[in-house]
Amino acid sequence: MNKTYKRLLSSKQIGISMIELLISLAISSFLILGITQVYLDNKRNYIFQQSQAANQESSKYLVMLVDSYLNKAGYLRASYASKAFAFKSLPASADCEAFKLESAITKAKTGTGICIRYQPLTSQELDCTGNQTPAFDDSEAFSEVNNAIVMVLRYRQDPDITKLNGTLECKVGNQSAELLTGIADFRLQFALDTNNDKMIEKIITSDNWTTSSGNILQVRYAALMASEPNQRTSTNSSVLDAWNRDASNASKSRLAAADKQHLYQLANSAASMRNLMP
Repeated sequence: MNKTYKRLLSSKQIGISMIELLISLAISSFLILGITQVYLDNKRNYIFQQSQAANQESSKYLVMLVDSYLNKAGYLRASYASKAFAFKSLPASADCEAFKLESAITKAKTGTGICIRYQPLTSQELDCTGNQTPAFDDSEAFSEVNNAIVMVLRYRQDPDITKLNGTLECKVGNQSAELLTGIADFRLQFALDTNNDKMIEKIITSDNWTTSSGNILQVRYAALMASEPNQRTSTNSSVLDAWNRDASNASKSRLAAADKQHLYQLANSAASMRNLMP
């Protein structure tokens, strides 16, 4: 084998140097780190956007749901029917405070909530739990009937005080149903007619309401929706701060203890008892 051939063969077998290898590894490491960081940032942003969207959807659903049920309060199938006949006085029960004569709304006995009475529009229509209401003859439109549905709508905190996953619950008779979850806190205000002249004269919270307070003509409610934990990077939340400005000391302490970088969204509305107006 001549020397020229040996020299060509040996030159082809020469690999990269250690310095070249280290430089290649360093460049590759920076590229991998950059790509990984971009992936993590995109994933974090995606989860953030999804959590915000879920909060917004839950807020809209809660307002739509609560308003639709509040609008049922005092509904009479026959507008000419006597409220005194349709809505007789009822004593307090395990779920509701006492209903006055002709009254179609009262405070829930336990939790933050309300109880309403209304007549179904059609026979065996579904109530808020998905069950059928009692049957009656509805062959004649807007005929007078003698049956009223009592519905409880209330907020229940998560039994685990370290979590902010409260629920909105509905109950009719002995049947209850969970309507919505992810509610960190909930509060109610009542606008009252204190002199039976159908004028709103006083606004109080549900904590201060008693059967002697007056007739409820409007219900104002607000909910603090919460995402899964560890969704925000900051320890502060402007939404939570805004909620705490009107929150009780007990609510402030509970929210502060359970807050784990959740994302928050406010939902609020007011519904007038249009079926109870003159």
